[in-house]
Amino acid sequence: MTNHHQLIKDCLKGKPAAQKELYDTFAGTMLGVCYRYTKSMDDAEDVLQESFVKVFINLKQYKDEGPLGAWIRKIVVNTALNYLKRSRKYQSDLVFHDEGMHPVTDDDPEVKLSAKELASLIRQLPTGYQTIFNLHAVEGYTHVEIGQMLGIRDATSRSQYLRARSLLVDWIEQAESVNPKPGKYAQ
Repeated sequence: MTNHHQLIKDCLKGKPAAQKELYDTFAGTMLGVCYRYTKSMDDAEDVLQESFVKVFINLKQYKDEGPLGAWIRKIVVNTALNYLKRSRKYQSDLVFHDEGMHPVTDDDPEVKLSAKELASLIRQLPTGYQTIFNLHAVEGYTHVEIGQMLGIRDATSRSQYLRARSLLVDWIEQAESVNPKPGKYAQ
């Protein structure tokens, strides 16, 4: 178990070994976070790199009031959102509309997919849906917080999230009707 308190002190003193250890400790997990928001591993690596630059620049602001990993994750998520907003290839997909939307059910479907299969489906969502789905379902942000982060109304976040869920349910049902897995989910 790494002593994060001492590690932070050493990073703030500019010790390269400590900086490498901090990066090595969190980079793998944070790359997964980056990849959830982008559409390619190259983009995810760019976001990760930019995120850790911000981590090291702002490390003196970490107050040791919660887990270091949670503090880093917040920086990574915000960096990923900013990356999506400024990247030309994501801008056209990162548009949120809430006018004329019809209600969507909030039923919880029974999902019979592996985590990897579900993650793959989530990555196929349009960028806006994928972003809001990840922020709410994976990161645990409220729709009010998401609205503030993305500059949209919380009702728009809620609607986009429900649309993403609905699309995922449709895809899951289609996948299961095309490729039923007999016996795999027997009760």
